Amino acid sequence: MSFPLFVARRYLLARRKQAFISVISLISVLGVALGVASLIVVLGVMNGFSEDLRSKILGVNAHVLVSSVGQGMEDYEGMAGKAAALPGVVGVTPFIYSEVMASTTQGVKGVVLRGIDPATAETVLSLSNSLEQGSLDALASEGGPPRIIVGRELADRLGLRLNSLVNLLSPTGRTSAAGFTPKVGAFRVAGIFKTGLYEYDSSLAYVTMAAAQDLLGFKSDLATGLELKVRDVERADVVADEVREALGGFPLYVRNWKEMNANLFAALKLEKTAMAIILIMIVLVGSFSIITTLVMLVMEKTRDIAILRSMGASAAEIRNIFMLQGSIIGLVGTALGFVLGLAVCFLLKRYQFIELPHGVYSLDRLPVLLSWVDLAAIGVSAFALCFLATLYPARQAARLNPAEALRHE
Repeated sequence: MSFPLFVARRYLLARRKQAFISVISLISVLGVALGVASLIVVLGVMNGFSEDLRSKILGVNAHVLVSSVGQGMEDYEGMAGKAAALPGVVGVTPFIYSEVMASTTQGVKGVVLRGIDPATAETVLSLSNSLEQGSLDALASEGGPPRIIVGRELADRLGLRLNSLVNLLSPTGRTSAAGFTPKVGAFRVAGIFKTGLYEYDSSLAYVTMAAAQDLLGFKSDLATGLELKVRDVERADVVADEVREALGGFPLYVRNWKEMNANLFAALKLEKTAMAIILIMIVLVGSFSIITTLVMLVMEKTRDIAILRSMGASAAEIRNIFMLQGSIIGLVGTALGFVLGLAVCFLLKRYQFIELPHGVYSLDRLPVLLSWVDLAAIGVSAFALCFLATLYPARQAARLNPAEALRHE
Protein backbone atom coordinates (compact mmCIF):
# COMPACT_ATOMS: atom_id res chain seq x y z
CA MET A 1 0.00 0.00 0.00
CA SER A 2 1.35 3.44 -0.95
CA PHE A 3 2.07 6.03 1.72
CA PRO A 4 -0.72 8.49 0.67
CA LEU A 5 -3.28 5.66 0.47
CA PHE A 6 -2.24 4.30 3.89
CA VAL A 7 -2.65 7.69 5.58
CA ALA A 8 -5.92 8.43 3.76
CA ARG A 9 -7.38 5.12 4.91
CA ARG A 10 -6.34 5.80 8.51
CA TYR A 11 -7.95 9.24 8.43
CA LEU A 12 -11.20 7.81 7.04
CA LEU A 13 -11.38 5.23 9.79
CA ALA A 14 -10.59 7.77 12.54
CA ARG A 15 -11.67 6.84 16.05
CA ARG A 16 -12.21 8.51 19.38
CA LYS A 17 -11.19 12.18 18.96
CA GLN A 18 -11.91 12.20 15.21
CA ALA A 19 -15.22 10.29 15.43
CA PHE A 20 -17.12 13.41 14.37
CA ILE A 21 -15.16 13.55 11.12
CA SER A 22 -15.99 9.88 10.48
CA VAL A 23 -19.69 10.68 10.93
CA ILE A 24 -19.42 13.53 8.38
CA SER A 25 -17.60 11.17 6.01
CA LEU A 26 -20.47 8.65 6.39
CA ILE A 27 -23.01 11.39 5.66
CA SER A 28 -21.04 12.32 2.53
CA VAL A 29 -21.07 8.70 1.37
CA LEU A 30 -24.84 8.44 1.95
CA GLY A 31 -25.46 11.74 0.14
CA VAL A 32 -23.60 10.54 -2.95
CA ALA A 33 -25.28 7.11 -2.75
CA LEU A 34 -28.80 8.57 -2.57
CA GLY A 35 -28.12 10.88 -5.50
CA VAL A 36 -26.76 8.08 -7.67
CA ALA A 37 -29.59 5.70 -6.70
CA SER A 38 -32.21 8.36 -7.47
CA LEU A 39 -30.67 9.01 -10.88
CA ILE A 40 -30.62 5.31 -11.75
CA VAL A 41 -34.24 4.73 -10.71
CA VAL A 42 -35.68 7.87 -12.33
CA LEU A 43 -33.81 7.48 -15.62
CA GLY A 44 -34.71 3.77 -15.69
CA VAL A 45 -38.40 4.61 -15.29
CA MET A 46 -38.20 7.40 -17.88
CA ASN A 47 -36.52 5.03 -20.35
CA GLY A 48 -39.13 2.37 -19.65
CA PHE A 49 -41.98 4.83 -20.15
CA SER A 50 -40.52 6.08 -23.45
CA GLU A 51 -39.93 2.54 -24.71
CA ASP A 52 -43.43 1.41 -23.70
CA LEU A 53 -44.98 4.42 -25.41
CA ARG A 54 -42.89 3.90 -28.53
CA SER A 55 -43.79 0.20 -28.76
CA LYS A 56 -47.49 1.01 -28.45
CA ILE A 57 -47.32 3.73 -31.09
CA LEU A 58 -45.35 1.52 -33.48
CA GLY A 59 -47.77 -1.33 -32.81
CA VAL A 60 -50.58 0.73 -34.33
CA ASN A 61 -48.58 2.79 -36.83
CA ALA A 62 -46.01 1.83 -39.42
CA HIS A 63 -42.31 2.72 -39.34
CA VAL A 64 -42.56 4.44 -42.73
CA LEU A 65 -45.67 5.85 -44.38
CA VAL A 66 -46.04 6.46 -48.13
CA SER A 67 -49.03 8.60 -49.13
CA SER A 68 -50.30 10.48 -52.14
CA VAL A 69 -51.11 14.16 -52.33
CA GLY A 70 -54.02 13.55 -54.67
CA GLN A 71 -57.20 11.51 -54.27
CA GLY A 72 -55.27 8.32 -53.65
CA MET A 73 -52.50 6.04 -54.80
CA GLU A 74 -53.18 4.08 -57.99
CA ASP A 75 -51.36 0.83 -58.79
CA TYR A 76 -50.44 0.48 -55.13
CA GLU A 77 -49.61 -3.20 -55.60
CA GLY A 78 -46.82 -2.37 -58.05
CA MET A 79 -45.42 0.27 -55.73
CA ALA A 80 -45.63 -2.13 -52.80
CA GLY A 81 -43.48 -4.58 -54.78
CA LYS A 82 -40.84 -1.91 -55.42
CA ALA A 83 -40.77 -0.92 -51.74
CA ALA A 84 -40.58 -4.53 -50.55
CA ALA A 85 -37.50 -5.10 -52.76
CA LEU A 86 -35.46 -2.57 -50.77
CA PRO A 87 -32.95 -4.19 -48.38
CA GLY A 88 -34.06 -2.32 -45.24
CA VAL A 89 -37.79 -3.10 -45.66
CA VAL A 90 -39.23 -6.24 -44.05
CA GLY A 91 -42.94 -5.70 -44.58
CA VAL A 92 -45.32 -3.67 -46.80
CA THR A 93 -49.11 -3.38 -46.65
CA PRO A 94 -51.59 -1.00 -48.31
CA PHE A 95 -54.08 1.03 -46.31
CA ILE A 96 -57.06 3.33 -46.71
CA TYR A 97 -57.54 6.19 -44.27
CA SER A 98 -60.68 8.23 -43.80
CA GLU A 99 -62.91 9.77 -41.18
CA VAL A 100 -66.47 8.49 -40.86
CA MET A 101 -69.33 8.62 -38.37
CA ALA A 102 -70.17 5.51 -36.32
CA SER A 103 -73.63 5.17 -34.80
CA THR A 104 -75.54 2.68 -32.68
CA THR A 105 -78.58 2.91 -30.43
CA GLN A 106 -76.16 3.98 -27.68
CA GLY A 107 -74.84 7.07 -29.45
CA VAL A 108 -72.81 8.58 -32.28
CA LYS A 109 -69.04 9.00 -32.50
CA GLY A 110 -66.55 10.23 -35.08
CA VAL A 111 -64.19 7.43 -36.09
CA VAL A 112 -60.90 7.18 -37.96
CA LEU A 113 -61.49 4.31 -40.37
CA ARG A 114 -58.51 2.33 -41.66
CA GLY A 115 -58.90 -0.18 -44.40
CA ILE A 116 -56.22 -2.89 -44.22
CA ASP A 117 -55.27 -6.08 -46.01
CA PRO A 118 -55.53 -8.87 -43.37
CA ALA A 119 -53.10 -11.02 -45.38
CA THR A 120 -50.21 -8.53 -45.15
CA ALA A 121 -51.16 -6.25 -42.24
CA GLU A 122 -49.41 -8.43 -39.65
CA THR A 123 -46.10 -8.03 -41.47
CA VAL A 124 -46.21 -4.32 -40.55
CA LEU A 125 -48.61 -3.81 -37.63
CA SER A 126 -48.92 -5.63 -34.31
CA LEU A 127 -52.69 -5.51 -34.18
CA SER A 128 -53.07 -9.14 -33.05
CA ASN A 129 -51.05 -8.41 -29.90
CA SER A 130 -53.56 -5.72 -28.92
CA LEU A 131 -56.71 -7.75 -29.53
CA GLU A 132 -58.75 -8.47 -26.40
CA GLN A 133 -61.52 -10.27 -28.26
CA GLY A 134 -61.91 -11.71 -31.73
CA SER A 135 -59.17 -12.19 -34.31
CA LEU A 136 -57.69 -10.49 -37.32
CA ASP A 137 -58.64 -13.44 -39.55
CA ALA A 138 -62.32 -12.86 -38.72
CA LEU A 139 -62.05 -9.46 -40.40
CA ALA A 140 -62.03 -11.15 -43.81
CA SER A 141 -64.98 -13.46 -43.06
CA GLU A 142 -67.55 -13.71 -45.83
CA GLY A 143 -71.29 -13.81 -45.52
CA GLY A 144 -73.44 -11.18 -43.90
CA PRO A 145 -72.34 -7.61 -43.22
CA PRO A 146 -68.63 -6.75 -43.59
CA ARG A 147 -66.59 -7.07 -40.41
CA ILE A 148 -64.97 -4.35 -38.30
CA ILE A 149 -62.46 -4.24 -35.41
CA VAL A 150 -62.88 -1.38 -32.95
CA GLY A 151 -60.99 0.02 -29.95
CA ARG A 152 -62.02 -0.78 -26.39
CA GLU A 153 -62.97 2.82 -25.48
CA LEU A 154 -64.97 3.18 -28.69
CA ALA A 155 -66.76 -0.11 -28.01
CA ASP A 156 -67.69 0.98 -24.49
CA ARG A 157 -68.86 4.37 -25.75
CA LEU A 158 -71.19 2.84 -28.36
CA GLY A 159 -72.14 -0.27 -26.36
CA LEU A 160 -70.49 -2.68 -28.82
CA ARG A 161 -69.64 -6.32 -28.18
CA LEU A 162 -68.53 -9.16 -30.43
CA ASN A 163 -71.03 -9.66 -33.30
CA SER A 164 -72.74 -6.33 -32.54
CA LEU A 165 -73.83 -4.20 -35.49
CA VAL A 166 -72.60 -0.65 -36.03
CA ASN A 167 -73.50 1.75 -38.83
CA LEU A 168 -70.76 3.77 -40.55
CA LEU A 169 -71.65 6.90 -42.48
CA SER A 170 -69.26 8.18 -45.14
CA PRO A 171 -69.90 11.74 -46.36
CA THR A 172 -68.42 10.98 -49.80
CA GLY A 173 -69.57 7.43 -50.37
CA ARG A 174 -71.67 7.97 -53.51
CA THR A 175 -71.07 10.06 -56.60
CA SER A 176 -74.05 11.58 -58.38
CA ALA A 177 -74.82 14.44 -60.73
CA ALA A 178 -75.18 16.69 -57.69
CA GLY A 179 -71.75 15.64 -56.41
CA PHE A 180 -70.89 13.44 -53.46
CA THR A 181 -73.70 12.12 -51.29
CA PRO A 182 -73.39 10.25 -47.98
CA LYS A 183 -73.47 6.49 -47.82
CA VAL A 184 -74.30 4.33 -44.81
CA GLY A 185 -73.05 0.77 -44.33
CA ALA A 186 -73.71 -1.77 -41.57
CA PHE A 187 -70.71 -3.59 -40.09
CA ARG A 188 -70.49 -6.50 -37.65
CA VAL A 189 -67.89 -6.30 -34.84
CA ALA A 190 -65.24 -9.04 -35.35
CA GLY A 191 -62.78 -7.90 -32.69
CA ILE A 192 -62.01 -5.39 -29.95
CA PHE A 193 -58.46 -4.16 -29.34
CA LYS A 194 -56.80 -2.16 -26.58
CA THR A 195 -53.46 -0.44 -27.08
CA GLY A 196 -53.48 1.47 -23.80
CA LEU A 197 -53.41 4.80 -25.67
CA TYR A 198 -56.76 6.56 -25.32
CA GLU A 199 -56.39 8.45 -28.60
CA TYR A 200 -56.32 5.19 -30.54
CA ASP A 201 -58.68 3.10 -28.41
CA SER A 202 -61.44 5.72 -28.56
CA SER A 203 -61.42 6.65 -32.24
CA LEU A 204 -59.83 3.95 -34.39
CA ALA A 205 -61.51 1.14 -36.33
CA TYR A 206 -60.25 -1.39 -38.90
CA VAL A 207 -62.06 -2.90 -41.89
CA THR A 208 -60.85 -4.71 -44.97
CA MET A 209 -59.59 -2.82 -48.00
CA ALA A 210 -62.59 -3.95 -50.06
CA ALA A 211 -65.10 -2.83 -47.42
CA ALA A 212 -63.40 0.56 -47.08
CA GLN A 213 -63.30 1.05 -50.85
CA ASP A 214 -67.00 0.24 -51.12
CA LEU A 215 -68.01 2.52 -48.25
CA LEU A 216 -65.84 5.46 -49.36
CA GLY A 217 -66.51 5.11 -53.08
CA PHE A 218 -62.90 4.24 -53.99
CA LYS A 219 -61.95 2.28 -57.10
CA SER A 220 -60.69 -1.26 -56.50
CA ASP A 221 -57.12 -0.32 -57.46
CA LEU A 222 -57.02 2.81 -55.29
CA ALA A 223 -55.52 3.11 -51.80
CA THR A 224 -54.55 6.00 -49.55
CA GLY A 225 -50.97 4.76 -49.31
CA LEU A 226 -48.53 2.12 -48.12
CA GLU A 227 -47.31 1.24 -44.65
CA LEU A 228 -43.79 -0.15 -44.29
CA LYS A 229 -41.95 -1.94 -41.53
CA VAL A 230 -38.16 -1.60 -41.49
CA ARG A 231 -35.51 -3.89 -40.03
CA ASP A 232 -33.99 -1.24 -37.77
CA VAL A 233 -36.47 1.31 -36.39
CA GLU A 234 -33.67 3.75 -35.58
CA ARG A 235 -32.74 3.86 -39.29
CA ALA A 236 -36.32 4.50 -40.41
CA ASP A 237 -35.37 7.96 -41.70
CA VAL A 238 -32.60 6.49 -43.87
CA VAL A 239 -34.94 3.81 -45.28
CA ALA A 240 -37.57 6.49 -45.92
CA ASP A 241 -35.11 8.36 -48.13
CA GLU A 242 -34.40 5.14 -50.05
CA VAL A 243 -38.14 4.52 -50.50
CA ARG A 244 -38.64 8.07 -51.72
CA GLU A 245 -35.90 7.61 -54.30
CA ALA A 246 -37.24 4.23 -55.44
CA LEU A 247 -40.89 5.29 -55.81
CA GLY A 248 -40.27 8.78 -57.13
CA GLY A 249 -41.22 12.14 -55.73
CA PHE A 250 -44.35 14.22 -56.16
CA PRO A 251 -47.27 13.44 -55.84
CA LEU A 252 -46.01 10.84 -53.35
CA TYR A 253 -44.58 11.89 -50.00
CA VAL A 254 -42.81 9.67 -47.48
CA ARG A 255 -42.70 10.13 -43.70
CA ASN A 256 -41.15 8.04 -40.94
CA TRP A 257 -42.31 7.46 -37.37
CA LYS A 258 -39.73 9.88 -35.96
CA GLU A 259 -41.17 12.75 -38.01
CA MET A 260 -44.78 11.89 -37.20
CA ASN A 261 -44.13 11.72 -33.44
CA ALA A 262 -41.30 14.24 -33.19
CA ASN A 263 -43.04 16.57 -30.73
CA LEU A 264 -44.02 13.79 -28.34
CA PHE A 265 -40.58 12.18 -28.11
CA ALA A 266 -38.86 15.57 -27.99
CA ALA A 267 -40.99 16.42 -24.94
CA LEU A 268 -40.10 13.10 -23.30
CA LYS A 269 -36.41 13.66 -23.98
CA LEU A 270 -36.59 17.16 -22.53
CA GLU A 271 -38.36 15.85 -19.44
CA LYS A 272 -35.72 13.15 -18.98
CA THR A 273 -32.93 15.71 -19.30
CA ALA A 274 -34.60 18.06 -16.81
CA MET A 275 -35.06 15.25 -14.28
CA ALA A 276 -31.42 14.22 -14.67
CA ILE A 277 -30.23 17.80 -14.06
CA ILE A 278 -32.43 18.13 -10.98
CA LEU A 279 -31.31 14.83 -9.49
CA ILE A 280 -27.62 15.43 -10.19
CA MET A 281 -27.98 18.25 -7.68
CA ILE A 282 -28.32 15.59 -4.99
CA VAL A 283 -24.93 14.22 -5.99
CA LEU A 284 -23.63 17.79 -5.97
CA VAL A 285 -24.83 18.19 -2.38
CA GLY A 286 -22.94 15.01 -1.51
CA SER A 287 -19.80 16.37 -3.16
CA PHE A 288 -20.09 19.59 -1.10
CA SER A 289 -20.23 17.39 1.98
CA ILE A 290 -16.91 15.93 0.85
CA ILE A 291 -15.45 19.44 0.71
CA THR A 292 -16.70 20.07 4.25
CA THR A 293 -15.22 16.79 5.46
CA LEU A 294 -11.81 17.45 3.93
CA VAL A 295 -11.63 21.07 5.07
CA MET A 296 -12.41 20.04 8.62
CA LEU A 297 -9.89 17.21 8.40
CA VAL A 298 -7.18 19.57 7.14
CA MET A 299 -7.87 21.88 10.07
CA GLU A 300 -7.84 18.93 12.48
CA LYS A 301 -4.68 17.40 11.04
CA THR A 302 -2.62 20.60 10.72
CA ARG A 303 -0.01 19.31 13.16
CA ASP A 304 0.11 15.89 11.47
CA ILE A 305 0.62 17.51 8.08
CA ALA A 306 3.43 19.69 9.43
CA ILE A 307 5.14 16.68 11.01
CA LEU A 308 4.83 14.64 7.81
CA ARG A 309 6.28 17.51 5.79
CA SER A 310 9.15 17.84 8.30
CA MET A 311 9.84 14.11 7.99
CA GLY A 312 10.26 14.41 4.23
CA ALA A 313 6.76 14.02 2.77
CA SER A 314 6.41 16.10 -0.38
CA ALA A 315 3.61 18.56 -1.11
CA ALA A 316 2.37 16.21 -3.83
CA GLU A 317 2.08 13.32 -1.34
CA ILE A 318 0.14 15.50 1.11
CA ARG A 319 -2.15 16.59 -1.71
CA ASN A 320 -2.65 12.99 -2.79
CA ILE A 321 -3.61 11.95 0.75
CA PHE A 322 -6.66 14.21 0.78
CA MET A 323 -7.50 13.64 -2.87
CA LEU A 324 -7.48 9.90 -2.23
CA GLN A 325 -9.64 10.32 0.84
CA GLY A 326 -12.27 12.28 -1.08
CA SER A 327 -12.05 9.91 -4.03
CA ILE A 328 -12.61 6.91 -1.75
CA ILE A 329 -15.70 8.60 -0.30
CA GLY A 330 -16.97 9.28 -3.83
CA LEU A 331 -16.17 5.76 -5.04
CA VAL A 332 -17.84 4.06 -2.08
CA GLY A 333 -20.87 6.37 -2.35
CA THR A 334 -21.19 5.75 -6.09
CA ALA A 335 -20.87 1.98 -5.67
CA LEU A 336 -23.42 1.97 -2.83
CA GLY A 337 -25.76 4.10 -4.96
CA PHE A 338 -25.47 1.63 -7.84
CA VAL A 339 -26.30 -1.28 -5.55
CA LEU A 340 -29.30 0.55 -4.08
CA GLY A 341 -30.55 1.91 -7.41
CA LEU A 342 -30.23 -1.38 -9.29
CA ALA A 343 -31.93 -3.22 -6.42
CA VAL A 344 -34.91 -0.82 -6.49
CA CYS A 345 -35.14 -1.13 -10.30
CA PHE A 346 -35.06 -4.93 -10.03
CA LEU A 347 -37.85 -4.92 -7.43
CA LEU A 348 -39.95 -2.50 -9.51
CA LYS A 349 -39.52 -4.61 -12.61
CA ARG A 350 -40.14 -7.95 -10.93
CA TYR A 351 -42.93 -7.23 -8.46
CA GLN A 352 -44.61 -4.12 -9.99
CA PHE A 353 -45.78 -2.90 -6.57
CA ILE A 354 -46.45 0.71 -7.66
CA GLU A 355 -49.80 1.10 -9.42
CA LEU A 356 -50.65 4.04 -11.67
CA PRO A 357 -54.17 5.52 -11.92
CA HIS A 358 -56.18 3.77 -14.60
CA GLY A 359 -57.17 6.07 -17.44
CA VAL A 360 -54.58 8.72 -16.59
CA TYR A 361 -51.50 6.97 -18.00
CA SER A 362 -51.07 4.61 -20.92
CA LEU A 363 -49.91 1.85 -18.55
CA ASP A 364 -50.90 0.64 -15.09
CA ARG A 365 -47.42 -0.17 -13.72
CA LEU A 366 -44.09 1.63 -13.66
CA PRO A 367 -41.93 0.28 -16.50
CA VAL A 368 -38.17 0.06 -15.97
CA LEU A 369 -35.54 -0.06 -18.69
CA LEU A 370 -31.88 0.33 -17.76
CA SER A 371 -29.48 1.68 -20.36
CA TRP A 372 -25.77 0.94 -20.06
CA VAL A 373 -25.05 4.34 -21.56
CA ASP A 374 -27.06 6.05 -18.82
CA LEU A 375 -25.46 3.91 -16.11
CA ALA A 376 -21.97 4.73 -17.37
CA ALA A 377 -22.80 8.46 -17.55
CA ILE A 378 -24.19 8.41 -14.01
CA GLY A 379 -21.12 6.63 -12.63
CA VAL A 380 -18.63 8.88 -14.41
CA SER A 381 -20.43 12.15 -13.57
CA ALA A 382 -20.92 11.22 -9.90
CA PHE A 383 -17.28 10.23 -9.41
CA ALA A 384 -16.09 13.29 -11.35
CA LEU A 385 -18.06 15.62 -9.07
CA CYS A 386 -16.65 13.91 -6.01
CA PHE A 387 -13.10 14.12 -7.38
CA LEU A 388 -13.45 17.81 -8.20
CA ALA A 389 -14.63 18.39 -4.64
CA THR A 390 -11.26 17.16 -3.35
CA LEU A 391 -9.11 19.63 -5.29
CA TYR A 392 -9.48 22.73 -3.12
CA PRO A 393 -8.96 21.08 0.33
CA ALA A 394 -6.06 18.97 -1.01
CA ARG A 395 -4.42 22.05 -2.52
CA GLN A 396 -4.74 23.95 0.76
CA ALA A 397 -3.21 21.05 2.69
CA ALA A 398 -0.28 20.81 0.27
CA ARG A 399 0.40 24.55 0.62
CA LEU A 400 0.61 24.37 4.41
CA ASN A 401 3.92 25.72 5.78
CA PRO A 402 5.33 23.23 8.34
CA ALA A 403 7.12 25.88 10.40
CA GLU A 404 4.06 28.10 10.68
CA ALA A 405 1.82 25.16 11.53
CA LEU A 406 4.12 23.83 14.30
CA ARG A 407 4.65 27.34 15.75
CA HIS A 408 0.89 27.85 16.17
CA GLU A 409 0.51 24.36 17.65
